[in-house]
Amino acid sequence: MQTTVLLSIKPIFANRIFHGIKRYEFRKSIFKERGVNRIVVYASSPISKVIGEFQVDDVIELELEKLWAMTQPYAGIQQEYFYRYFDGREKGFAIKIGNTNLYREPLVLQKEFRIQRPPQSFMYI
Repeated sequence: MQTTVLLSIKPIFANRIFHGIKRYEFRKSIFKERGVNRIVVYASSPISKVIGEFQVDDVIELELEKLWAMTQPYAGIQQEYFYRYFDGREKGFAIKIGNTNLYREPLVLQKEFRIQRPPQSFMYI
């Protein structure tokens, strides 16, 4: 069974994902359901639309130093940003991005998914 999550991502990072520059999406917390294998990407403001999706290859939880060392070549962010994002935490999560599919036409959240507001972080769909 395929479990899908709608994930809000800043447009700059979403674009890096679909251009193959960013192969890990970092999160402070992760889904309770460990069977998530597909992510639908909502690019937050100013785009405010669903722009594509990707397969989840893995979800990695590590201490920050080890997480950065493992993901750095394809993190799609600077080291300073990484540590600032995880400030005050000992561990972090990285979603390893598999195959991507950038939609030809972005989708409107309300019309296509019947969702009124985008999630702060993520939601199951």
